[in-house]
Amino acid sequence: VQLQASGGGLVQAGDSLRLSCVASGRTFSSYAMGWFRQAPGKEREFVAVIDWSGRSTYYADSVKGRFTISRDNAKNTVYLQMNSLNPEDTAVYYCAAHNSGGIKILRTDYHYWGQGTLVTVSS
Repeated sequence: VQLQASGGGLVQAGDSLRLSCVASGRTFSSYAMGWFRQAPGKEREFVAVIDWSGRSTYYADSVKGRFTISRDNAKNTVYLQMNSLNPEDTAVYYCAAHNSGGIKILRTDYHYWGQGTLVTVSS
């Protein structure tokens, strides 16, 4: 599966942004989808994941209550709604997919990665 992330940009602290990730292929609904981010000089970290059905989600503590992951299997798309953004959210955001079943938060669990979209939050 190929993934294409979009929706990044420059926003101010407190603003909202929605990222999208479109997947190619007819088996999108069989994949769990995750979002990761990588800030300058830091390792890529887990942000959120949603299972294949959309019924189960899990978030990093740093974004819980502010970010919402969702998916539309009819559109082969996963979203990340980001509210109350702060400068610490500045990073390149990557979508990723795995078909190993269930909720996974390790980078190594994911088989497919998008190219990343940059989110910059100014103070």
